[in-house]
Formats: sequence, C-alpha cells, structure tokens
Amino acid sequence: MKTLKIILFAFLLSGVIISCKQEADADKNVAETKEFKVDFEKFTLDNGLQVVFHVDRSDPVVAVALTAHVGSAREKEGRTGFAHLFEHLLFLESENLGKGGLDKMSARIGGSGANGSTSRDRTNYYQTVPKDALEKMIWAEADKLGYFINTVTEPVLAKEKQVVKNEKRQSIDNRPYGHVNYVIGKNLYPKGHPYNWQVIGSLEDLQNATLQDVKDFFNRWYVPNNVTLTIAGDFDTAQAKKWVHKYFDEIKRGEDIPKLEKQPVTLSETKKLYYEDNFARLPQVTMTWPTVPMYHPDSYALDVLSTYLSEGKKAPFNKVLVDDKQLAPQVVMYNYGSELAGQYHLSVRGFEKTDLNTIDEAIAEAFTKFETEGISQKDLDRIKAGQETNFYQGLSSVLGKGFQLAQYEIFANDPGFINQDVKNILAVTVEDVNRVYNQYIKGKHYVATSFVPIGQTDLILKESTLAEVVEEKIVEGAEESFDASIAAKYEKTPSSFDRSVEPPYGETPQVNMPSVWKEKLISGIEVFGIQNDEIPLVQFRMHIRCGLLLEKADKVGVSNMLAELMTKGTQDKTTEELEDAIESLGAEINIFAGDENISITGSTLAKNYDKTMALVEEMILRPRWDEKEFDLIKQSVISQIQQQKANPRSIASNEYAKLVYGEDHILSHNNLGTEASVGSITIDDLRQFYEANFSPTITKVHVVGDIDRVAVTSSLANLDKNWPQKEVKFPVLATPEAPKESKVYFYDVPDAKQSQIRFGYRALAATDKDYYPARIMNYRLGGGGFASQFTQQLREGKGYTYGIGSSFRGSTIPGPFTISSGVRSNVTYESADLVKEILTNYGKNYNQEDLDITKSSLIKSNARAFETFNSKLNMLINISEFNYPDDYVTQREAIVNNMTVDEVKRLSNTYLDPNKMIYLVVGDAKTQLKKLEQLGFGTPVLLNDDKEPVKN
Repeated sequence: MKTLKIILFAFLLSGVIISCKQEADADKNVAETKEFKVDFEKFTLDNGLQVVFHVDRSDPVVAVALTAHVGSAREKEGRTGFAHLFEHLLFLESENLGKGGLDKMSARIGGSGANGSTSRDRTNYYQTVPKDALEKMIWAEADKLGYFINTVTEPVLAKEKQVVKNEKRQSIDNRPYGHVNYVIGKNLYPKGHPYNWQVIGSLEDLQNATLQDVKDFFNRWYVPNNVTLTIAGDFDTAQAKKWVHKYFDEIKRGEDIPKLEKQPVTLSETKKLYYEDNFARLPQVTMTWPTVPMYHPDSYALDVLSTYLSEGKKAPFNKVLVDDKQLAPQVVMYNYGSELAGQYHLSVRGFEKTDLNTIDEAIAEAFTKFETEGISQKDLDRIKAGQETNFYQGLSSVLGKGFQLAQYEIFANDPGFINQDVKNILAVTVEDVNRVYNQYIKGKHYVATSFVPIGQTDLILKESTLAEVVEEKIVEGAEESFDASIAAKYEKTPSSFDRSVEPPYGETPQVNMPSVWKEKLISGIEVFGIQNDEIPLVQFRMHIRCGLLLEKADKVGVSNMLAELMTKGTQDKTTEELEDAIESLGAEINIFAGDENISITGSTLAKNYDKTMALVEEMILRPRWDEKEFDLIKQSVISQIQQQKANPRSIASNEYAKLVYGEDHILSHNNLGTEASVGSITIDDLRQFYEANFSPTITKVHVVGDIDRVAVTSSLANLDKNWPQKEVKFPVLATPEAPKESKVYFYDVPDAKQSQIRFGYRALAATDKDYYPARIMNYRLGGGGFASQFTQQLREGKGYTYGIGSSFRGSTIPGPFTISSGVRSNVTYESADLVKEILTNYGKNYNQEDLDITKSSLIKSNARAFETFNSKLNMLINISEFNYPDDYVTQREAIVNNMTVDEVKRLSNTYLDPNKMIYLVVGDAKTQLKKLEQLGFGTPVLLNDDKEPVKN
C-alpha cells in the first residue's frame, strides 16, 4: 500500500462500534478479566537505535517494523508532504537489495507485503514474514536505513512524485468531502504550526521537491538515534540480537534530534468556512475543537465523551438529530490526539438539501441535553467494556503488538506503557467526563466547515466565508517524462563485510493447521469451530444463505434493510435496551446483507460469550418490527444511494456489476437498491422476506477463540430448539455469457481528476476445478501486489496510478475476473492500452522465473495463513460455504508445487483474452472518451448519455 494513513493513536481503543454496552455487574466483569500483559525486551545500540523484542510462539511468523520519529510535523512550509513522499522512496531500492528493494524480496519469502504509513509524527515500515526469513528482514531493514540514499535518482524521484500525486487524487481530490481536513488544518492551527498542513501535502510542494531535498531529509531524520526497530513473534532473542548488532551497529549515528515541545492551540474566535464540493450530493457540517495530545490524562475521558455523545440509541446526539428531528442518518464524533496537540471532531452529513443551520441548532440542543442529564456510571462502564475489548483485538496479531510497542516507545518513552494503557482506559470516572466537556468543548471556540453540493450555498452555516482550496487542473501532456529504470551510479557505502550477499533462510517453519471441529445440530444449523486461547476473546460469523440472491428485482434493498432493522431491538427490548445489553458485555454484534448471505458477526470477551449468543438468539427469533426505526433506516439508505451517485469508485462498482451480469440478473444490482425500489419497500416486505427465508436449515455458524466445542454448541441449544425449519427455495440463476468481443463503456464524471477503470468479464465459481489454478496464474499478473506486472509497469514504470490489481472473485456462483485501478485522468487511454498489451503478452512471455517466484510466495506465506482470528474464520467459511476439505490449504500447496509453466500458459490463454472483455471507464468524457477509440474496440458507449451526468 505504501500509503498515507493518518493513524489515530486510539485506533486500538476507539473504533466505532455500533453495539457495545454494559449492565449492572459491569464492575465485577472488569475485575474478573485476567490481567493481560505484553512482555518485551528493550535495548539500545551504541548508535542510538532503540530495539524492542516481543516473543509470541503461537504461530511460526515474525513481524518486523522500523519506525522513524518523523512525520509531516518535521517538514518545512513549501516542502509539505515530504515525509510521506520519502516513505514511498524508501521501498524502491537500496545498495544491496537492488531494484525493487524489499518489495521484490517479499514476494520470494512469503511475506505479507512490505508496507508503510506516515502520520503527523512518525513513519513506519513493516511486514510479517515466516520465521525462517527473520535474518533476511533484519538485513533488509538495515540496508534501507544505512545504505539507501545513493540509489535515489532524478528519474526515480520524478516517477514517485506521480505515484504520490495519484494517491492524493484518489484519496482526497476525487472523492466527496476530500478537502475537509485540509480546511480544518489551515484554520485550527496557526501558520507555522506543524499541523497546519496535511500529511500528504500539496501537489505543488510535491512537484517542487528536489533530489537534494531528499538527501537532506534522509541525512537529518533517517538516522539510528531517531529510529525504533521492533521484532515480534516466534524467534530466538539471543540469535536475533546478534543479527541486529551485525547489520545495524556500523550505521553511523546522526546529529542529536531535539525533542519537540507540546504545541496545543487555542482559538480566539469561532471560524466558519464553506466549500462547494464537486463530488458531494449531501450537505455536511464538521466542527473541530482544539484538545490535548495523545496520552494526556484527559484524552481517555475525551474518548469516552465522544462515544457517549454520538454512538448508540441513547446517545444525546442520536436522540436529537437522528431520532427526533430526523436531520441525518448518523453523527460521527471522535477525539484525535497526536504527539504535539489534539482535536475533537463532530461531523454530521445531513439528508438531501437539509439546511446546515437547522443541524447547527440541533447540535446545540444535543449538547444542552448532555449538560442537563450528564453520563451515568452504568453508561461509563458499558463504554469502558467496549474499549477493553477493542484494546485486546488490536493486539491479536504479532504485527499489532509490534506496532504498539514501537508507538509507546516513541511517544510515551516506554514500550511498557502497553501494559498501562488499558488501565488508564478503565480508570476514567464520571467526573472526568463531565470535566473535559466543560474544559474543552462547552462554550469554546471551534472551526466549522460547511461542505455542500455545487449550487447549494443556501444550505451553509450563517456567517461562513469561502474556504481556500487548491483544485488541480488536469492538462493533457503536462506531466514530465522519465525513465525510472535508469540505474544510479554511485560509490557504494563501505562496510566491514559484504552486504550484497543475502542471508540464508533459517530452519523451515513447521506450519500447524488449526484443528477444526464440526457439528450439525438437530434443526439443521451447521457449526464450525477452532479453539484458540491466545487472548481472552471470541469472534463469530453466522451466515444465513439469502441476501440479494433471494430478492425481487422491483424490491431490491429488502435484505439490507432487514439486516439493519434486526439490530434495532427485539420483542422484549427496545433499540436502546438491546444496545445497552450488548455493550454492557463489552461485545459487538453486527448484521449485514450481502449478495448471498445475511451475516451476523461479532466479538466478545470470552467470559461473556454465552450472554452474547443469547442476545443473538433473541435478535433472530424475536425481531421487533419497529415502524419508526424502519422509517429512519429507509431515509438513511436513500441518503447512501444518493451519495454513491457522485462517488466515482461507487459508480464504477455499480456499473461494472450491470455489465458483467446483465441488467436482468439479480446480482447486477447494488444490494442497497435504488431510490425508487427503497421508496417502495414497506415493513411488511421485510417481514415477508424474513418469514420466507430465515431458517436454521440454511444457517452456518463459525466460531474462533478462547472457547471449546461443548461451550459453543451449548450456547446454541435454545436457538436449535426454538427456530422452526422452513423449506427455502433458491432461484435457478442464468449464467451470464462472457463477452464474445470487447467493448468500451464510459460513465461521465465531468472534470474528474482520475479515471476509475474496471476491465474484465464473468469468469469462474470458487468450486470450479480451475479456480485456484487461475488464481495462481494471476499472481504475477495482478494478484501479487508489487510482484505483479500491472503494478510494476503502470505504477513503478509509468507512474500512472497509485495502485492496480486483478483478481478472480467467485463463490458457489461464477464471479468476475476484474482488473481495477484509479489512473491519472490524462493517461486514461495510455493506461488501458498498456493493460491490454500486458494481457496480450502475459501467457506467451510467462517463464520459469515467474513460476518460481509465485511458488515461493504462495508456499511460504502459508506460515501466516492462520495467525489472526479473522484468518481462521475465513478458513472455516471456505470449508463450510464451498465444501472444501479441512486440509484444503495443504492440498492447495500440492497444486502450487505441481504447477508448470505450460499449465500457466494454458490457463492464461483460456481466461485472459483481452479481446473478450468489458472495458469500463468512469471519468471525464470531454477529454478522455474519444481517445479510447484507439483501443480498437469501436466507439465507446456512454452509459449516462441520456441521463444527468455528475454535476460539475
């Protein structure tokens, strides 16, 4: 990904969990939780490198993370976005890794894919690998830190600028509300404050970055005394310590780096700004107050405050804005603490054409409601229970533990803070919550932004002024040319040993398949489980086979609305009471509809599993059928559909499904429905769908965690006994034919900064004998990340895109083969033509080296196949949904080992014909449509020719 991720420190603690509350014995529950400790060893090299080890022998894998204490806050004005640009550069090459750097090695060693992220205050580089590759990773990370800078050339810098600019277009410029954070930053933090600019920076600053800037940045910040190396997983610490000394010791210490002082801000006035957003269909107001840095004692109470005010049925903001006044489908609120300062966000996206001044009045009313009623001890306890669960979930992988150990080392000066953090969460009092509200929010100045659709400035907050936003102009042929393949010429950095020799593998790890147990209950419910006691949690996924698959074309959206309504209370509990019961357990229960299933998913502390499943049972057997909640859901869904109409990525997904399946096929529809279909749905339609299609005979339950088989089956006894069996009839679906010849389709989004491309056709089911072999074949094409030809040529070679990939996505029903990307608008044709060329030559040019890299990656990555709860759940679902054998992973290993170059060529000739595909482009028709005729597939079909295009 190598992407900008403004990661909130609280990402372990404050995930938006719709359902997680607590009951009267909450204090007892907290006390019963066994103390959870993460043991570690820390040492410091003479050059200042901080090293943190954590041993976890649950899986034969190791996570390695290199974290530099530098982010956008250490940049200079005029060179914004530099820390993030530098993150990209560091992956490309180093003196001894050579071209392709760690990305190329990752493909061979079965790694998770070398990745990185940049925040305001730090940049990290990370990967999880099989344990036998640990020395290779230590060698590679040392090469990046000490032997990198000579390899950066002007052409390499020019190419990576294009990649980063594409990332900015994709994540900010070409999406609704993408500029909100830019406007907030410019107005919350004064000029010169390190948080005044965005992490990704400006396109102008990125373009102006010079090679000397790169070298100066590296020499200042990428020095051992500003870096932490974290290793977590199954490894020998004594041996690892020797390797760390061997590869890192002779990297020279840099200049001393002074500690940045905290720089919290205050506002002398409330600032109101507005902007007409080309991609917005709905008005949105965002209010931001200055608060405290991360780890400040008040940050924990601010987290609780945001959760209490905005999440769940009893939240004051939900009661006023969502339920009573029905101005918006939801309210988003969170506290965001960084190293130097913090900010508190409140965001409301109103329904279509809602006056934001009306929302502003409702916000004031909701705050007054809180001031009058306050927060109870019971509410505080239920919120803390959910935060505790989230904390454990964040530590469920060795990479998660490694991340947090590094984070605490850098920002709390002690990795051991990982064992204190959850205690601080649980120590918050009612008085703390009320105090921080009065200290940071009540009556305090803030920044308010009104983002509205083009031409709807009548909706903005009173006394708002126009925000300054720099919109990029895409000009044909304006981008500079470069040849990133030109090798750098330099004198190699001296070393006491030959660093060009890649270390050998260690002892091959023994991959132990998780033990799967199965049970079929009397009612027909099938249960699949894996017991795992690494952390005191249980996760589950229940699939009821229905969803879009069983809907009527004129009532599309029923299953999605039913899934939503099932979370809104039961016959015995109101919505508020149900949420309170769930959250009191520190649990999470979500219900959502997909193409082929309605899924009930959740997680809970192991000690509360039985009580959690009792609530699941109640939700299934005794839905509430609340008319008011149904009306609120309908408004919310219509709002989502309206917004999707202006989001190029959503447009591409929806239009591609129509083209792949044909408009008469039920799977051609977006399962949200259309404004018309949702408008026609009644609560009786939901009830009829439920009565006809909810049955234990088509239900499968998957459970992973700190619980055994007997306890799981026992928890389902009442559901098994009381859920009546029904015969559910599944329609016979016609199998859409793949195109006999290629055709280009275009959807016009005027002035789009990027073009979304979706190329492909209806291909294979997951049960087809060629399905997994075809995925093996696709690895070097577009399924292998940075090891794939699409990425190497369109991103690394040309700088056309931030990311591109291809995949086969089948289930029991044949699904599509899809090539997907967002490309710079002014190279839309060039990108499509290059994809076509790669497809044409892929099979004929495929060789033994391609196959060897594919085999090495797929076989060695099996060491990581079962590390997390989610990976174990996915394994169970593959076994239950597709009738795969329990050892299917081992069987797939044999398929990989037996694959030949000739077989890949056969598969390529069969499944990768560029002349028999759908070519869909969503972009700016006035500049890009005509050029696509050069692909040789005739005149492109303009899909919204007779419809209203996205407004400019």
